[in-house]
Amino acid sequence: MTTESSSQPTRLDAPILAAVDGSASSYQAVAWAAVEAGLRHCRLHVVISMAIQTGFGPGMSLGEADLEWLRNDGERILAEATRIARTAAPGNEPPITTEVCFELITPMLIERSAHARMLVVGSRGMGAFQRGLLGSVSTATTHHAHCPVAVIHGISAIDAVSAGQPVLVGVDGTSNSVPALELAFEEASRRKVGLTALHAWSDVSSVDVPVPGWDAAQESAQAALAESLAGYTERFPDVAVRRIVVANQPARSLLDESASSQLVVVGSRGRGGFTSMLLGSTSNVLLHSVEVPMIVVRER
Repeated sequence: MTTESSSQPTRLDAPILAAVDGSASSYQAVAWAAVEAGLRHCRLHVVISMAIQTGFGPGMSLGEADLEWLRNDGERILAEATRIARTAAPGNEPPITTEVCFELITPMLIERSAHARMLVVGSRGMGAFQRGLLGSVSTATTHHAHCPVAVIHGISAIDAVSAGQPVLVGVDGTSNSVPALELAFEEASRRKVGLTALHAWSDVSSVDVPVPGWDAAQESAQAALAESLAGYTERFPDVAVRRIVVANQPARSLLDESASSQLVVVGSRGRGGFTSMLLGSTSNVLLHSVEVPMIVVRER
């Protein structure tokens, strides 16, 4: 295990950055991050913040003995995280570096994300009175990070069965979902699986009763999805694409389809206005409901 200083990596050495706090959710995140780093052939950097979270000011002032105890505890958690990472990617282990820091976790991760390929966090932390708060961190980083943010929920989906499932991406038909679509194709190609591209064009649940203009709206939605996917099949000929167009709420449709996917990829913003459900709102809903790993992609 290597304890690394807080010096920022170069772009060529940009790592997958994973945050841990000793919770089961954060260890699942490290396992997923190790597999991702192995697929990308890049370094995995695991960081833990031992800063004492307080409601006022930057944090509690501690003596040298207390700081040493916290550092040792952080090293213990990092050692376990490193063991899990190596177990998760046998034969394809990425280089792993670790770091104990005493900066507040959320601003630290947002700052570090500017120099990372991807930030990986768990969806649930150690609780309101313990060190991690990764549940709140996942919400904050998906809104403010400078790189894609992977949020790992109840399962890391790196088992043999899940590894054969497709990648699911939400497509809203505008340039806002292009970064998510780009990354989703890359992920599917690395994992050697298919891609499910889902476009939901209604703000309400689908109904069986035909309404005026229904067929035209459906055809328009199919054309929008086809236009969004144009060019990707040539760039990624190894990725089989399944197209889904539904008259339903995006969050509900993606949640339903996620049950048969290993990874969900969405953009951080949506179409906007009052004509459709914001993809930003969709990502927020999925953060609290989807069970498989999810990547929120901000504009590159």
